Amino acid sequence: MRIVHITAGAGGRICGSCLHDNTLVRALRDRGRDAILVPAYVPTTTDEENVAIERVVMGGVNVWLQEHVPLLRHTPSFLDRPLDSRRLLAWLSGRTGSARPADLGPLTVSSLEGEAGHQRKEVLKLARWLAAEVRPDVVHLSNVLLLGLARAIRQATGCGLVCSLSGEDLFIDQTPEPYRERIWSLLVERAADVGRFVALNDFYADFMAGRMAIPAEKLAVVPHGVDLTGFPAEPPDLAARRAARGGLTVGYLARACPEKGLDRVIRAVHLLRGQGRDVRLVAAGATVEAERTYLAGCLAVADELGLADCFDWRGQVDRPGKLALLEEVDLFAMPTTHPEAKGLPVIEALAAGVPVVASDHGTFPELLDDQRAGLLHEPGDPADLARAVATLADDSDRAAACSRHGHALARSRHTAAAMAAGHEEIYEQAAAVARGRVGRL
Repeated sequence: MRIVHITAGAGGRICGSCLHDNTLVRALRDRGRDAILVPAYVPTTTDEENVAIERVVMGGVNVWLQEHVPLLRHTPSFLDRPLDSRRLLAWLSGRTGSARPADLGPLTVSSLEGEAGHQRKEVLKLARWLAAEVRPDVVHLSNVLLLGLARAIRQATGCGLVCSLSGEDLFIDQTPEPYRERIWSLLVERAADVGRFVALNDFYADFMAGRMAIPAEKLAVVPHGVDLTGFPAEPPDLAARRAARGGLTVGYLARACPEKGLDRVIRAVHLLRGQGRDVRLVAAGATVEAERTYLAGCLAVADELGLADCFDWRGQVDRPGKLALLEEVDLFAMPTTHPEAKGLPVIEALAAGVPVVASDHGTFPELLDDQRAGLLHEPGDPADLARAVATLADDSDRAAACSRHGHALARSRHTAAAMAAGHEEIYEQAAAVARGRVGRL
């Protein structure tokens, strides 16, 4: 079986979807599967070995130009080819990031219209390439905003279609009307072109099934898996770690954007220090141009609250930098204000044996396993976040128990191999659906 995973690049920014998809394809290959990772729009960026092919489909420059310049929707492909250069797309992707969901409503609608949209030429080009050169048995789309590709791919190749549910609701609900309603309507319509959907947790499976009218028999849950290379084989001795350094170090690893809650953890640390506690915050994450104002505001708040000497912002870190951060923290905070669909940083903290404090919504209640791997707090409330951090800081036995449970959980439920095995079953189902469809034609 040949599996083609199409994933949207993130413009030089390490993002959870790119990490998930890259890890999945690597694990499938390790299990002997014929799997390839195909970037869409711009090249992918990861903090581990990047297994994506060189070709970038649905090149971001051509997609944008065909949305805004009608003449270019009809020009021959050889005129588009220079604009699909990987080097050009990589260069431009590192200099973009100022676009906001509010600006992308028309382009998103057009993309979901697929073969009937302004990017029809690019959609059909991709479908022809897959049919003539790649010949997949299954194509896996990394998020529902790629569903506009499904019908043309299915008609050209006869393959099975799988689509991940990856937290797209936040972007969609930030687009203005009338585009928002049209996007959700198109997603319901285009869901019929896909044989199987897969979510990372029960929370998001239920949520998107309701929003997109996905039948239960088409939807599966496969927990997020991570590459455990470099993570500790045994949970750390948290008491010894804290005693050696003195004080309490809280970690944070996520995009610097309002919905991830960096400002909340800064204010929580201020409250804890106001109680006479020796607390330090070490934080890292990617930032795009559209979010720099938010990050600047967070840094300014930290200065105003007198945290300059105990707040270390490291920006986007590579894999060694991520592992180093997790090795030096006593607790990990994930205070998202929007219900989280993936929760990769929390899984990585569990794999490192670090107790977690996270918002009581989204996937976190599942990931923390009924608070046996950490504590939940009221979303958006720095005071309740501070309470939960203090609870674990003051109860070393409970913190150690959370460390052990989370560490074991990561190795039983969140390995890359387990994620790949779960997807293999879904691919078989999707291929069977496609074979049945062809047999009826």
